[in-house]
Formats: sequence, C-alpha cells, structure tokens
Amino acid sequence: MGCLGALLFLLGGLGALAQICEITEVDSTLVERLGQRLLPWMDRLSPEQLNPSIYVGLRLSSLQVGAKEAHYLHSLKLSYQQSLLSNDNSDSEAKPSMGQLALYLLALRANCEFVRGRKGDSLVSQLKRFLEDEKGAIDTLAMAGLAFSCLKLSNLNRNLRNRSTVALGRVQEKILKAQTPEGHFGNVYSTPLALQLLMASLRPTVELGTACLKAKAALLASLQHKAFQNPLMISQLLPILNQKSYVDLISPDCEAPRVLLEPATETPSQTQVPEFIHVTLKVSSTFLSYRHSVSVPVSSSLEDVLKKAQEHSRFTYGTQASLSGPYLTSVMGNKAGEREFWQLLRAPDTPLLQGIADYRPRDGETIELRLVGW
Repeated sequence: MGCLGALLFLLGGLGALAQICEITEVDSTLVERLGQRLLPWMDRLSPEQLNPSIYVGLRLSSLQVGAKEAHYLHSLKLSYQQSLLSNDNSDSEAKPSMGQLALYLLALRANCEFVRGRKGDSLVSQLKRFLEDEKGAIDTLAMAGLAFSCLKLSNLNRNLRNRSTVALGRVQEKILKAQTPEGHFGNVYSTPLALQLLMASLRPTVELGTACLKAKAALLASLQHKAFQNPLMISQLLPILNQKSYVDLISPDCEAPRVLLEPATETPSQTQVPEFIHVTLKVSSTFLSYRHSVSVPVSSSLEDVLKKAQEHSRFTYGTQASLSGPYLTSVMGNKAGEREFWQLLRAPDTPLLQGIADYRPRDGETIELRLVGW
C-alpha cells in the first residue's frame, strides 16, 4: 500500500471513529479512587441524605460494593415507599422532588426491578404530575435530552418519534455550542450529564467526536486535581467512565461483572496543631449589608464558615437538603423568593461552581452571598 496509502487509511479510520462520542477505557485506579469517595455516603441512611443517584451510578459503573449495595437499595425502598405511597399529604416538604423520584425509579430499574401493578402506576402517575407541574421550569438541557433519547429508543409512542428526533438534535446542538475552550460543557460539573447524552447520540458527526475527545481530556485533568467530591456529581460521572449512560437502563444488564470496591487505605499521619485560615463573609442586597471575618481550620468548607459566623456574630442562615447537598434558602432572615436564589461568589465577582458543603475557601478570600433573580 505504501506509507502514504497507509497513512491515509489510518486517518480515514480515525475520522470515522471521531464521528461518535466514545469515552475509551480510563485508568482503573483513577476510577477506583473516584468510587471510594462514595463509600462514606452509603453509610448515611437518614431520609434527607439517601441519594438514589449513588446507587444508579454504581450499577452503571465497573464497581460494586457487595452487601452494602443491597442494604442501600433496601433503605431507599423503605424511605421512598413510606413518603410516596402514604395518603398523608400534610407534610408535603417530606415528599421527594421530581428529580429524586425519577432517580429512584432508575435505581429500581438498575436492579432489574420493573415496578408494575398498583404501586407502579402510583409512582409513574406522580412522576407524570411532577413533569406537568415543572415542565416550564426545566433548564437542564442534558437531562431533557436524555429523556428524549429514552423516549425515542423505547418506542413507547412511535407517533412522537420524529418530534423526539428534532428535539434531541436541538438539545445536542445547544450543548455542543456551550463547550468551553477547556473542553467542558458549561462547566466541569455539568459535563458528565452532557456526555451521557452525547454518548447516546444517534447523529454522528465529526464535531461530536472531536467535542467528546476534548471533554474527556478536560474531565481527566479535573479528576487528577480531585475536583469531584460531591456524591451526585461522582455518580453522574462513573457511568461514562464505564461507557454507559442512563439510556442503558432501557435494557439493563444486571449480570455484568463489576469489581468489588474496597475502602481506601489511610496513611497514619502525625498529630499536628490544626492551622487556621481567615475568610471574610460578605452579604449585600438592597435591604441589608454584612461583612465579618472568621477563622476556621484549613480545609474547612464554606458551610463551616457560615456556621462559625452564625456562632460569633449577628449572621444567620437557612438551608434545604437536596441531592447535591444543602443549598442556601435564607440569609439573615431573608428567604429567596420564587424566582430568586442566594448566589455564592468569590470576591470581587466570580460565581462559585460548588455548593456550600463542597467549596473549600482559601486563606484571605472574601465570599459574598448575593440575592439575585433568574
């Protein structure tokens, strides 16, 4: 064939491969370390901390945690069945959100449990009601795209097949346009779900393949720097490192071999006097202002800073639990309105990508809490 002919042949093959979104094999040690960060969360079985996304992520990964996995699913069932199937509507705040309910149903399906009968009808009916109530507020393109993919591939309603294809194409186009120069889709934490969608794409293009290769490189760089600590984000990332997505749960393979995940071995360290950092907390809005410096141990979270400020000054705050961790609902007695939220910024004007439980301030930083509309 000759050198030139061989080169053209190889380039042609690479070009064909680059038209699909494929995340090739990742270093197993890196994946194992990522999975080990989920293990402590599987011991947190209170209703507000149970997270079906953790179970789904593990079942779609190359990792498994033995008996602890079955125990976690059992705890999910007890909690969700009690809250969902109860006739008592007095405590509506205890009911799971649309996202929680959808992930719970995915968790059951990941274990090859196909809920049918009266119980299944009730769960699906509640999910449909959520969708009707919240469809106007959906702004998570990747999740919407995954729903379109499932609808298209499941053939549940063939009359909507063409409309699903058009909608899926528009979502894919918007996600590709949102890719940053570094390679992330939006930001590092929204990239895993975006990749799940693109991996399930039935519209191969050179642009798609190139974008996914760039996103994989960006994710691996972020993993090296331990960017992923939040259990929800980790559980969304593990499937794509195993070349899987939520769409694979249309026909789940519950017998696929998975490696038993062992807890990380901790190296004993010498006891040292904890070092402290100084962080300035600032609140600014049209109706109040606050500025105070607090000292907290190194590696403290922003939530630790808020707690410390609340102990030693007039600062107060309120939170609400979510699958991503606690998020701010009120500051100094002022609750966010219907189309408002308390934004976290690193001064002077850099929005934080992590929540209060995940962000680790550095010494000398000023963190601002700002009430904004959307």
